[in-house]
Parts: sequence; C-alpha cells; structure tokens
Amino acid sequence: MGQGPFDAMFYLKAALAGGICCGLTHGALTPVDVVKTRIQLDPVTYNKGMVGGFRQVIAAEGSGALLTGLGPTCQGYFVQGWFKFGGVEVFKTKITKAIGEEAAWNNRNAITLASSACAEFIADIFLCPYEATRIRLVSNPTYADGMMSCAMKMKGEMGLVPAFYSGFVPILGKQVPYTMAKFAVQQKAAEAIYGAVGSSPKEMSNAGNITVSLGSGVIAGVAAAIISHPADTLLSKINKAGAGGDGPMFTRLKNIAVETGFVKLCTTGLGARCVMIGTLTAGQFGVFDIVLQITGAKKFHFHDPKH
Repeated sequence: MGQGPFDAMFYLKAALAGGICCGLTHGALTPVDVVKTRIQLDPVTYNKGMVGGFRQVIAAEGSGALLTGLGPTCQGYFVQGWFKFGGVEVFKTKITKAIGEEAAWNNRNAITLASSACAEFIADIFLCPYEATRIRLVSNPTYADGMMSCAMKMKGEMGLVPAFYSGFVPILGKQVPYTMAKFAVQQKAAEAIYGAVGSSPKEMSNAGNITVSLGSGVIAGVAAAIISHPADTLLSKINKAGAGGDGPMFTRLKNIAVETGFVKLCTTGLGARCVMIGTLTAGQFGVFDIVLQITGAKKFHFHDPKH
C-alpha cells in the first residue's frame, strides 16, 4: 500500500494513541461536561446558559464540583479511545488490503463509515459502565464518595446489567452516529484543506499535518455533536435515578422522550455540547497524530494509486 507496515506493533501504537487522546481530552473537559449534564438533567434550575451554569454549580457546591466524575471519565474514555481509534485503523487497513488501493480509494467514505461504526460498537461495550457511573455521580454528588464506591452501590441496588447497561442503547445511538460523522467529516474536511493548499499528508510536514487535523477536527466535532445530541440527552436522563419510571429500558427511554419532547431532546444543552465536542474532537485528532509521531508510527491515509 506504500504505507505502513501495518502490523501488530502499529495497531498497538494506534490504540495507545487513541486511549491517550480520548482520556486526556475528555478529562480536560470534565467541567464543561458537568455543566452540560446538569443543564440536560435539570433545565429548569440550570437555565442561564453555559457560563451561567458554571456560576450556579460553583455557587451551590464549590469549584470542586466541576471535577465530579473525573475518574470514570478519564478511565472510561481511555478504554473507549483505545478500541475506537485503534479499531478504525485496524478495519480501514484490513479492508484496503483485502480489496486493493484503487477500490478502497473509490469507496473511502463508505469504508470510513463502516470502520468507525464497528470500532465504536466494540468500544461502547467497555465505555458504558464508566459513563453510567459518571452520570450518577454528576446527577447526585452525594450518592457516593468516588468511582468504585459508586459502582459497587449501583450494582448492589440495581444489579449488574440494569446498573451499567440501561444506557447501552442510547449510548450506541449517541456514540455510533457521532463517531461515524466525526471520522467521515474529518476525512472530507482534511481532504479539502490539503486540496486548497495543494499538498498531501505525505508531502506536508509533521506540524502541518497536525494543523490540518486540528482544523478538520473542529468542523467534524460540531457536525458530530449536532447529529448525536438527542441520544446524548436521553443517555444523561436515563442514568439519573428514577428517570422514565420503572420497567424495561425501552419503556423508560420512551417515557423520557415523551416527557422531554423532540425539540428539547435536540436543543437542550446543544450550544455547550458543540463547544465541548468541537474542542474535544480537534484535540483528539491533534493528540492522536502527536502520539503516533512520538512512537514512530504514521496513521493510514487513503491514497489514489493514479497519482
């Protein structure tokens, strides 16, 4: 393929870079996520926008409350990033090797969409328990002293699956479209940027490639945030104790959707989430490239064999 080698060591480096970039960026934006989640869970109280939400949380609980859920956020998204970014590289390179460079180039958007969907599905199996624990801590800071005690208490009260996987369907509904949009839009945006400056990933310097990743990452992040926001709101609400009443997961999700309304599902906390995800996605692609460079690896790029 003129790139690589794409062997076990490369995939390990890609997974490590993915874990670092996701754990680092999600952890750094924990305060934003705390405020966003509060706005989604209690829009009546937190009705003063993003900046006002920060002030309300600090006034009521102190600045330390903005770091609620930092532990499960960093750990959960490190694991998720490991499987997501590493998985995307695995699927894209394996598919390209199987069908050839020309066919892969002609079908690169479909391959990226399929690769990101498969990788995200696997990653969410591991992320879901961490996300359930984080949301419970954010929605009820007095529930437990930390991540492990919160997880054990939730398991004891609800059982393993209800405690940690009640939000699995909404997390798939949130993360799979989000990740598909993130990787596909970033790829198209990066191609447009390279085309505009008359260069390519192979010809551009390391610093230049990182700059392209940051710029295309912002565009991808905003698009992905808008697409996945309704499911993100459902996920935040279903992990709040008592939300949606009793009964099976799908019954609770339906109740929450009806109670909230379609417009509010799509718009409540959207501004904060666009800021958060736009920043976060740009940071992820930038950090991913930097870590790969440090380890001596280069990520896979689709290449037109005719040029």
